[in-house]
Amino acid sequence: MTETTQTHEAIDRSFQSDARYGACAAVFIEVEHANGFCTLRTSGRFATGADLDYLGAKLDQIRRSDATRVLADFTEVISMGSTGLSFVITLYRILARESNGRFVLAGANPLVREALDLAHLSKIIPLAKDVESGLVALSS
Repeated sequence: MTETTQTHEAIDRSFQSDARYGACAAVFIEVEHANGFCTLRTSGRFATGADLDYLGAKLDQIRRSDATRVLADFTEVISMGSTGLSFVITLYRILARESNGRFVLAGANPLVREALDLAHLSKIIPLAKDVESGLVALSS
């Protein structure tokens, strides 16, 4: 059974998170629950100081779900600054508190990977090349 939830009401695709739309792009996160896993399909740009209420709501949604295995699919994330780093850290901390909590970030492009490296998060948070290898890592 797959459950997909979206908290943005009436999403205007002209502002959808995509490089084609330029600086107006924001982050969009689709949360899916299936087969004991929670997958965050994340797209767009984590702009510093932007979308804080939205990101907080997504974190609350994950907390309420009691998910212990979370894959953050960042394949469609264009870039991220301190707000994105903070989101990833908070997500990791939520799962680290669980005795069997597991978190993997998959599909980071070179810009996102550089941000994770500069913050030394790539030494702490498991990274996977793509979603498939991320799911394998969560399953082991």
